[in-house]
Amino acid sequence: MSSLPPQQQFHLFPRPPVRETPASLPARSRAAESSNRLATALREEEVPLADNFHLEASRDTDAHLSVATREELWARAEALAFRLSADLRLPVRLAVTDNRSTMVSFRRSANVLQLRLHHMFLDAPEQVVRAVADYAGRGNRVAGGVLDDYIRGQQPRIRQERHAAEADLEPRGRYFDLQALFDSLNHTYFQGGIQARIGWGRMPPRRRRKSIRLGVYDHQTREIRIHPALDRLEVPTYFVEFIVFHEMLHQLFPSSNGHGRRVHHPRAFRDREKAFPLYGAALRWERENLNLLLRG
Repeated sequence: MSSLPPQQQFHLFPRPPVRETPASLPARSRAAESSNRLATALREEEVPLADNFHLEASRDTDAHLSVATREELWARAEALAFRLSADLRLPVRLAVTDNRSTMVSFRRSANVLQLRLHHMFLDAPEQVVRAVADYAGRGNRVAGGVLDDYIRGQQPRIRQERHAAEADLEPRGRYFDLQALFDSLNHTYFQGGIQARIGWGRMPPRRRRKSIRLGVYDHQTREIRIHPALDRLEVPTYFVEFIVFHEMLHQLFPSSNGHGRRVHHPRAFRDREKAFPLYGAALRWERENLNLLLRG
């Protein structure tokens, strides 16, 4: 499926470099303590970094950040954005997240790089920062292997629990019951072997889109979310079934590393996907109706 562009509002980084002092960039010996404070901050409040950054978080608690913590986050994120911008000679719009599944995502154009990074990257060593610039800014897929290795080593810093806002997973839509489709597909093609919850994702803000991610499977929580743009009368049932089938396959065929890059759909996945009876018709319908889906 095609990639869903980032939905958060990014802010352009136009400011001069920040001097890397102990106050602005904690020493590596303080990285663990600093990471814990940042993870807590992201869970407690959405914090704008001056006028140039965006920290993405949920509002699950009533706690508020101290002035010192705010200033530390501002300085570290600003320093990272500046380093990337200076390396790429391109404005960087940075969002720092507390995501559980997607650690790096980006959208690149000739004039700006829109980048979302998990907060673990605020403490990343220089070679990892360069890999971010190479992977997201220059399209160097080999650098993705460096990022994969770094992320694997930072697993304890990835939040495992759901926020309250993430817990909702409603399978009943206006036109389609995803649970019924899932159960039927699971019985027919997987002998009941796929263990996952399924529901509709949230409708993103209306805006012009060039691509859309129609489904996503979270390996950690075993959850499938389907884009609500599919819950409409014009979409044939077999196409929704195909998207659900596609996401169910991700449980059987997880992503893997190959030739220095992340392979999300290995050959075995693609071969099994073709077992869907209306595989060709589904791809054809998607191709012919992409504009309908992009309009949401």
